[in-house]
Amino acid sequence: MSKRVLIVDDAAFMRMLLKDMVTKAGFEIVGEAINGKEAIEKYKELNPDVVAIDTIMPEMNGIEATKEIMKLNPNAKIIICSAMGQQMMVMEALQSGAKDFVVKPFRQDKITETLFKVMGGRQ
Repeated sequence: MSKRVLIVDDAAFMRMLLKDMVTKAGFEIVGEAINGKEAIEKYKELNPDVVAIDTIMPEMNGIEATKEIMKLNPNAKIIICSAMGQQMMVMEALQSGAKDFVVKPFRQDKITETLFKVMGGRQ
């Protein structure tokens, strides 16, 4: 059974790019969200195995959403997607419960490696 991923980014192009890479890594996309508030609602609704979430978004950023998702499920597997130069936000996200991070621009090998690492190895 493939692992289910929720993609969260306010940029449609980034969601499309990430969806393509996650699918190529053998994971199933179960949903998308465009901000942190929507991510929390989709998380409750879809119960994904992994959430890949952008740091900077309107309404609610990825760090705030990570904190809320971790309250819902302390075992949630969240991967932060950040741009170069956002080290402080990445550190805060990891301290808030995110399991790992990937840096934009995305690379297929890094996406695949991070997904399997967060899921506990190849399934």
